[in-house]
Amino acid sequence: MPPTSPYKDLHIYYLEGVPDHGSVDFDADFIGNWQEKGFSFLFFSSPADNKVNQLVSRQPQLTLIDVYNMSYEEWQGGQLDPIAIGDFLIVPPWLAPQVDDIEGKQRILLDPGVVFGTGMHPTTRDCLEALKCLCYREKIKTVIDIGTGTGVLAIAAICKGCGHVFAVDLNFLAAKTARHNVVLNGMGNKITVIQGQAEDFIDKPADLVIANIHYDVMKHLVKETYFRSKKYFILSGLLKSQARQIEFMLRELPVSMLDRLEHDGIWYTFFGRIGGERT
Repeated sequence: MPPTSPYKDLHIYYLEGVPDHGSVDFDADFIGNWQEKGFSFLFFSSPADNKVNQLVSRQPQLTLIDVYNMSYEEWQGGQLDPIAIGDFLIVPPWLAPQVDDIEGKQRILLDPGVVFGTGMHPTTRDCLEALKCLCYREKIKTVIDIGTGTGVLAIAAICKGCGHVFAVDLNFLAAKTARHNVVLNGMGNKITVIQGQAEDFIDKPADLVIANIHYDVMKHLVKETYFRSKKYFILSGLLKSQARQIEFMLRELPVSMLDRLEHDGIWYTFFGRIGGERT
């Protein structure tokens, strides 16, 4: 019987503070650290109370807040199954040998690890749809994927014929996961995964910028002068009120809006060309 996931159980340690990774020496059961605004989530595949307590005792900036134990499926919101989305068939690599290809769909192997981004979120689906429409009408040489997460949009861009993608994520664990998925799909020479601030990489020359990210980051990104040097944009991850603000900001720029996608009036995605007439 094929495995249902790479991990059976997750043991998650929620800390205030960020560990000094130079002094962290965990065993193979350590999956990674998700850092978020001065807090850390340490993931293990087996209990690690002693290891984490020793870490906290050595590093005074750390405080253990809570411990969570759950199955991998509970963390991901359900069992990960192959899923057909638009032109793509997204397959967990541990199920790949048992999954047949579907005619007309391009296969993407995607191991999300403990990072969110399986392709099921409405904003990911809308980004994939916008990407398909753009690549159908024009050859895209270079892409910047801001907030790449698992790397699914970067990989899809290469599948659709884009020349090279710079995939950027501030989170170390997300960047590590994206690199893993890039290798799984044999795209190491076409996708460069970078851990860093979005603002530090938006100045790279590119035909397309994709940003499926938090509104707080996006509102600053759109104001960057270098944003206007791109040819096309796909902006997503926006709730209704946030989308209204971003659309207002875009109207102040020489932008031609090619499509506005929404899901149940909750999630919004903008797809457009920079340098066209204002719409």
